[in-house]
Amino acid sequence: MKQHRAFQRNLKDFDIRSLETLLVEMGEPAYRAKQIMDWLYKGVKDFDSMKNIPISLRKKLEEGFTTGAAAVLCQQISKEDGTRKVLFELADGEGVESVLMKYRYGNSVCVSSQAGCAMGCHFCASGLLGKARDLTAGEMMDQIVSMADLAKTPVGHMVVMGTGEPFDNYENVAQFLRICHGEEGYGMSYRHMTVSTVGLVEGIKRFGEEFPQVNLAISLHASNDAIRQQIMPINRRYPVGEVLAAAHQHSKKTGRRVTFEYGMMAGVNDGTDQAAELARRLKGMLCHVNLIPLNPVEESPYKGSEKEVVIAFQRELEKRQISVTVRREMGQDIQAACGQLRLAANKGLSV
Repeated sequence: MKQHRAFQRNLKDFDIRSLETLLVEMGEPAYRAKQIMDWLYKGVKDFDSMKNIPISLRKKLEEGFTTGAAAVLCQQISKEDGTRKVLFELADGEGVESVLMKYRYGNSVCVSSQAGCAMGCHFCASGLLGKARDLTAGEMMDQIVSMADLAKTPVGHMVVMGTGEPFDNYENVAQFLRICHGEEGYGMSYRHMTVSTVGLVEGIKRFGEEFPQVNLAISLHASNDAIRQQIMPINRRYPVGEVLAAAHQHSKKTGRRVTFEYGMMAGVNDGTDQAAELARRLKGMLCHVNLIPLNPVEESPYKGSEKEVVIAFQRELEKRQISVTVRREMGQDIQAACGQLRLAANKGLSV
């Protein structure tokens, strides 16, 4: 990583109300907040470009704040489907990854919520270096704005599904969602946002109260405690039964289906008996299962299931009336799994 820059507050950390308050405290009119936010979410990277802002205010802002605009350490673009993965450098020198994926319905950015991860899932590269720190709301917004700018394309969907556990950084993620949605911010529909958790039950309950329109995804990856505890240490704190109960409560309260992410690992969780068990546990819940062909991670002992095994698992769920799809494999010719670019950069390897 490069030498870190002097700390300055990221203006993308502010929603419209808090930015208005800040400006009034600086002796400036509150209406300047909307003008500044218009520039920020057009992707402007320097204060001099904010032409309708007085020079005196621009100088004040430059002295204590930054527009964000995370530096690009490296990026990879898939020749197969245009998936773009970027390793950004944050102001303190930490690296964080983000991915832009192209779908028929539009472009989606996969956002990281932490630098590193403390959850320690054994099949994932994100947690191999541990958690360095939480990201701020502005650092999450920077990922969307920077990706749209790099790809020269609009972004209409977002998933907090990159490195980190969003509910381990709840306050900043909540602020990020509000800014991303606000008409003075990025203006994205809540229904076009998804937050993914490993199953922090308190977070699921609070999320349902505060963001009932935002989609919830849960990284389940197993049909019972014995298997899940083997691959996900968090299961000791939040066993499968508790996670599923919270998910069921969430879907009933919000009227929205919960997506369960299920990484298919050869010989671990991919048997048809496990599919049948999963179907029994999900019966009656408004939900969807997303089977994920596991991206290979060199440091992990787990390998992805063969295609025919994934199809058999899918058919077993369908036979038992469980909504299920197999996630489209994207970015297979680049390091598309969460944490791989950051891991390589920290090892000093070429990326």
